[in-house]
Amino acid sequence: MQATSYTYDSETRCGSVLLDDGTPVEFDAAAFDAGGLRLLRVGQRVRIETEGTGETGGAPFRITLVTLQTL
Repeated sequence: MQATSYTYDSETRCGSVLLDDGTPVEFDAAAFDAGGLRLLRVGQRVRIETEGTGETGGAPFRITLVTLQTL
């Protein structure tokens, strides 16, 4: 899935992305580290992997990997 980086804190390696429908979703340091990135700038296109649906009674929607979108 693709998204756009929205926030990023280099000290905590946490941040958020905007999905293409405008929904903000936060990611933790583990998701950032899984992508092998060293830095992320606001506005960069990224590829994310997720798990869960976020629906009532289901697993929460969360980002498990953030990496740069390549063509």
